Amino acid sequence: MVKAVIVRTVDAQRRRDGSYIRFDTNAAVLINEQKEPVGTRVFGPVARELREKKFMKIISLAPEVI
Repeated sequence: MVKAVIVRTVDAQRRRDGSYIRFDTNAAVLINEQKEPVGTRVFGPVARELREKKFMKIISLAPEVI
């Protein structure tokens, strides 16, 4: 069993400002015990809520933050 962070979801998620964000596909990033990604590349956009959760390494690897 491994730990992962959900970075995209098809189900619409409500943001604090009242808007909704929804992606075309589901995606996750595998993480280790220090909450750092196992891989070295992240494909596709990620949600900006990851910044609030302190996953800065995933944010820096992503090509786009929405």
